[in-house]
Amino acid sequence: MRSQCLWLCFWLSLLGALASQSLAAEPRTRVSIAGEAFQINGQPTYAGRTWNGKKIEGLLLNSRMVQATFDDLNPQTRERWAYPDTKSWDAERNLREFLAAMPRWRKHGLLAITVNLQGGSPQGYSQEQPWHNSGFTEDGSLRPDYLARLERVIRRADELGMVVIVGYFYFGQDQRLKDEAAVIAATDAATTWLLDQAFGNVLVEVNNECNVRAYDHEILKPGRIHELIERVRGTERGGRRLLAGTSYGGGTVPRENVIRASDFLLLHGNGVNSPARIAEMVRQTRAAPGYRPMPVLFNEDDHFDFEQPSNNFVAAIGEYASWGYFDYRMKGEGFDDGYQSVPVNWGISSPRKRGFFQLLSEITGDAPAR
Repeated sequence: MRSQCLWLCFWLSLLGALASQSLAAEPRTRVSIAGEAFQINGQPTYAGRTWNGKKIEGLLLNSRMVQATFDDLNPQTRERWAYPDTKSWDAERNLREFLAAMPRWRKHGLLAITVNLQGGSPQGYSQEQPWHNSGFTEDGSLRPDYLARLERVIRRADELGMVVIVGYFYFGQDQRLKDEAAVIAATDAATTWLLDQAFGNVLVEVNNECNVRAYDHEILKPGRIHELIERVRGTERGGRRLLAGTSYGGGTVPRENVIRASDFLLLHGNGVNSPARIAEMVRQTRAAPGYRPMPVLFNEDDHFDFEQPSNNFVAAIGEYASWGYFDYRMKGEGFDDGYQSVPVNWGISSPRKRGFFQLLSEITGDAPAR
């Protein structure tokens, strides 16, 4: 009898542990789209919110944080990213400090971050990129260390009620994939992995700025990128699929093939010095062939002027388009500046960062920046 009780207790404990794991794995945050608006858990984002007469409900205000999972596999360039205090680079420290900063961003109204399996230029802008920052091997297989870092970002965002825009490819690193077959394999591997983890808070940006001429593979360029978007959207697990699109370089309106293939449309404001042009881009996008009601989302813009009544951020929301902050370390600036430049200080640590979060807080009605 005693042995039977012990076995019963064992199985009950095991079932309890499995049930706890199942509950822990259940997503808290699910992003969806209703017409031109984003929803989280079936409710519009920033529910009921307006600002200066402009509708904020349904927007997905965001920041480009692509270096969250950064590492450099090239020993000849790795030392460039050394922290000023330790004189060495540490990918785990970078991620740990990123995760620690996320709650503060969320308290100021930030609902989404963009990360990328091939990062972005760790210098902000670069002519050549000899470093090796890629979550893919040359045949398109996934690197476990990159996935582990990405998973921690997505799960922390899920806990905080945030969305992660996961980019697959970047024009400074796509050459790390040996051929088109490897690009397709990488797309399928990343998509399958995201679905198998049952994340609910992920949007996919297949590649960053598909019209940049530096891309090596034709399938990543404007004429064919819709093939990969359709591939992501066509992959399902248990009736679930990922919402996907791609971005263009600053000032560019999406082409018809991408508009028809996408769930949302990504614009960039880099190089766009006039807020009036930002507004015009949104109107042109909605008037473009193939457009149907869907969200328009800037997820990269390196123009600020947050203290001015007219700026790119305000112009975008004035046309009911979400806006994304892109902050890199400019010449002469130091460690506290720039979320794009490695090593990164992930705090709200510079006047520019404080300007963004203060305006974000005002627009969203969340806690003021401290």
